[in-house]
Amino acid sequence: MRIVDSHCHLDLCQFDIDLDDVVARAREAGVCRIVTICNKISEFEKVLAITERFEEVYCSVGVHPHDASSEGDVALETLVEFTKHPKVVGIGESGLDYYYKNSPVALQKTSFRTHIAASRETGLPLIVHSRNADLDMAEILEEGYRDGPYSGVLHCFTAGSELAQRALEIGFYISLAGIITFKTADDLRKTVRGVPLDRLLVETDAPFLAPVPMRGKRNEPSFVRHIHAKLALLMGIEEEEFARLSTKNFLTLFSKVPPIT
Repeated sequence: MRIVDSHCHLDLCQFDIDLDDVVARAREAGVCRIVTICNKISEFEKVLAITERFEEVYCSVGVHPHDASSEGDVALETLVEFTKHPKVVGIGESGLDYYYKNSPVALQKTSFRTHIAASRETGLPLIVHSRNADLDMAEILEEGYRDGPYSGVLHCFTAGSELAQRALEIGFYISLAGIITFKTADDLRKTVRGVPLDRLLVETDAPFLAPVPMRGKRNEPSFVRHIHAKLALLMGIEEEEFARLSTKNFLTLFSKVPPIT
């Protein structure tokens, strides 16, 4: 079974000691593509260097909403320039986080709109972080789409059905992480049942949010198989069929990633 981890953070310090082993375990688990996500432009070179170590690892370029203030006003031209590297396959993660508000809301919105423009200009998918910001998120996504179409994914989705529906209507994908396996996630599972199979992606968001039955451990890309198993059961299809569909969805959205042979 060939599967994908569409979103993780291999550059973080939790992987400094054993990254080679982490990627090897992912291979053994059938994970054939991994996207490691950039949170800070100032640390992009470290993220990119990881993709150059491992054939199956690709990356994004962007600024997390937590870091919109500390990273400064990242220019559209800067984002676009970095996407010229063949291993850069997405824009972000960017978005809105009203739970922590580590950066002022106005700065988050400005940064997010710049990332939308970069996605539109490059044709690469926008990787969206959204927490406690459903209404503003939906409005900015739709506003950006009116200026010209672009593609993207709501990563580690935990929001309500309205945001899911409005994102789906402009062609977005919904990506599920380990939270979908938690006992407390009944509302999320109810929302996910309404998402078309051809719009679902799977991720770990490692090293965070290890899925059941790996709770309490550091998350890593090999654990994505547990999320696949849960989603296949939730959607009422065989696990191998769901893996085939989710991998196809990934390659459709992240079209710069080479096909899996």
